[in-house]
Amino acid sequence: MVGLSQKTVQNMLEMAMQIAQAEFAKPMCVCVCDPYGFLQGFARMDGAPVRSIAISQSKAYTAVRMGVHTHEFYARVQRDNVQVSYFADPQLTALPGGYVVRGESGEILGGIGVSALAPSEDQHITELVAEAVRKGEI
Repeated sequence: MVGLSQKTVQNMLEMAMQIAQAEFAKPMCVCVCDPYGFLQGFARMDGAPVRSIAISQSKAYTAVRMGVHTHEFYARVQRDNVQVSYFADPQLTALPGGYVVRGESGEILGGIGVSALAPSEDQHITELVAEAVRKGEI
């Protein structure tokens, strides 16, 4: 399975932090995982809440393991009226802000998770970064 190069991961972390600072002026945590959900890169901006470390990792992990962005996973559990715990994986979360990172042909390269901002802001950052990877811009 093809994944993300370490250089791409570092560029993703940098881009996410730049967006958080430029658009929201707030610190956050960002995690990038490989196609299996294992940690590949992480950054915590100065002042970001400690709780957001694990949350960002769970968001990236969930996106890859479930094969959908976490806001779509959230919609599924709401629609089907099920608890996230029913999936028998304690690391899953339905919080928005986890995004599947795909290559140009749609293959899953990894996942990205952002935590500490509003859910829509977390999601916005992950969408922009994932799209930049898909287009080969970073």
